[in-house]
Amino acid sequence: MEIIRTDTNYNFVRLMKPAVILSVAVIIIGIASLIWHGGPNYGIDFAGGSLIQIKFPSAPDPDKIRGAFKAVGFEGSIIQQFGPNEVIVRMAEAGADPKGLTSRIDEALTAAFGKGAYEVRRIEMVGPKVGRDLTKKALLAIIFSWIGILIYVGVRFEFRYALGGIVALIHDILITITFLSVFNKEFDLNIVAALLTIIGYSINDTIVIFDRIRENSRKSIKMTLVDVINLSVNQTLSRTLLTSLTVLMVLIVLFIFGGAVIHDFTFALLVGTVAGVYSTVFIASPIVLFFEKIKPSGLKRKK
Repeated sequence: MEIIRTDTNYNFVRLMKPAVILSVAVIIIGIASLIWHGGPNYGIDFAGGSLIQIKFPSAPDPDKIRGAFKAVGFEGSIIQQFGPNEVIVRMAEAGADPKGLTSRIDEALTAAFGKGAYEVRRIEMVGPKVGRDLTKKALLAIIFSWIGILIYVGVRFEFRYALGGIVALIHDILITITFLSVFNKEFDLNIVAALLTIIGYSINDTIVIFDRIRENSRKSIKMTLVDVINLSVNQTLSRTLLTSLTVLMVLIVLFIFGGAVIHDFTFALLVGTVAGVYSTVFIASPIVLFFEKIKPSGLKRKK
């Protein structure tokens, strides 16, 4: 099935410079947003502390909940709406005694709302040491995935292709983090899972185009590399759009109807999927061209 003919001739390489400028501008906005927010909005997985999800018969008053927790010594609790009648309460305290923490929570809520007027649906506690350990492991997971892909693409193709693929992946991660920061989304283990998924999805698309570039480079040695890249991207454009649109349709449905639990996770995947398609076409392939100008390959072709 094709939604775009394979004999199209869009000049994608011509848009390389505007694409790079746009990407750099977005990443700068992300850096400014991170500075403005004082860093990523770390969830309990990384920041440590306690998280309590509470359900009420009707929409509760956040100030009343905050006052209830303050009365039993939980200062600075953060109240976040979670669905129509539910809230998430975050606090820095992560006691070693889960039962003691539970009893204090029950005491606070019973005093404010009455017994049976609420339902504590979950309590999660992460100590600061565990949070730091999880942060380190999350960063290592992303870095090792980059290294593994760099080695694989370098062996499967050439180093210039590996470089283009890694630059595109770093671009996708930075763009996703930018949107997470701008919209102040919580950065937790679900987001790390989303970032790793984005890395796998993006490199898959990139390898398809790289494979076609290599094939066309050998078949059409008299063509310039610019023309080879444009030809290859055009030939795979239908496949790229079909794959991406089907993924996006599923993600949009999950984002709208999936509920608050996976909302941030789906948001990250949506941004990362769009960034992945964009970087595959406008970032990864032009990097190969740029590297060819610095260090030409052994093939003799037109300039």
